Amino acid sequence: MTAGEAKIGSDEAGKGPVLGPMVAAAVRAPPGLLPDDVDDSKRLSPATRESIAETIRDRDDIAIGVAVVSTDRIDDPETDMNTLTVAAHAEAVAAVARDGDAVVADAGDVSESRFARRVREGLADAGSEATVTVNAEHGADESYPLVAAASVVAKVRRDARIDALDEEYAEFGPVGSGYPSDPTTRDFLRRYVAATGELPDCARASWSTSADVLAAAEQSGLSEF
Repeated sequence: MTAGEAKIGSDEAGKGPVLGPMVAAAVRAPPGLLPDDVDDSKRLSPATRESIAETIRDRDDIAIGVAVVSTDRIDDPETDMNTLTVAAHAEAVAAVARDGDAVVADAGDVSESRFARRVREGLADAGSEATVTVNAEHGADESYPLVAAASVVAKVRRDARIDALDEEYAEFGPVGSGYPSDPTTRDFLRRYVAATGELPDCARASWSTSADVLAAAEQSGLSEF
């Protein structure tokens, strides 16, 4: 599939963080309508991402679908991140898909073809009756403007949620980026657990970072006896 053939691009943000949801987005647009500076969200500054997302949202001839996967859904032992990533892409695409559309997704699986097949099959579960073709590629956000646009929309939506967490947990914040590698995020979790004895609702309890913080707090408590 070439960039000109795609009518819908989909991507997700927030697969790896310990805080906050994963967000997938799908953008449906005719060729040539996307902002000239659209690019993989990781290559853009926050201000540029915000500007692009606002431009896309303001156009009546561009459709956007967004799926938000909550921490409760991520922690459900009956599922896994691969399945949730497929479901999130399918839910976002289902919101904008029409019969005959060509979809290209940023592959969230080592097997591009398997990811594409699972997303296509997931559209019905997501409530779509549209007949579409789905292609998935690793690094599609670097090759397809529609996928890059979807990555920007997803990233901006997730960042907004993280900003909201800073306000929600102001007593224990800042929360940082939400990624396990971020010292600010780990400090936030330690402060919250030390004060309350439990993880905040925004944390993915099934992540090893969460388990480590709880274990460290328990060990610290035992050492005081």
